[in-house]
Amino acid sequence: QVQLVESGGGLVQAGDSLRLSCAASGRAFSDYTMGWFRQARGKEREFVGTISRSGDITRYADSVKGRFTISRDNAKSTGYLQMNSMKPEDTAVYYCAADLGGVFQRMSEYDYWGQGTQVTVSS
Repeated sequence: QVQLVESGGGLVQAGDSLRLSCAASGRAFSDYTMGWFRQARGKEREFVGTISRSGDITRYADSVKGRFTISRDNAKSTGYLQMNSMKPEDTAVYYCAADLGGVFQRMSEYDYWGQGTQVTVSS
């Protein structure tokens, strides 16, 4: 199995950028597809994006497409979520997740989750 720890959250202003990291330990990181999800207060957790094991395939939610970029460095066992042109509606706790299957958008497909990191975007 794999353990995931997110970092890089914080308070930014609208229009700013922020990069989140997801450090993995345990089983080889390259065995896992990695996903990012977020949950705003009072709302359900939602899909943000996902990246395949080798990094050649990415998928994004329409709400972040063109602003957010997912990448990974398997040698460092770390995944990244680069967030640009941030908006107040991006405020949420952001979670990384991993699964041994394909590139999925459903939370139920992911077996391993980090503890989350808070991102707050002020207007």
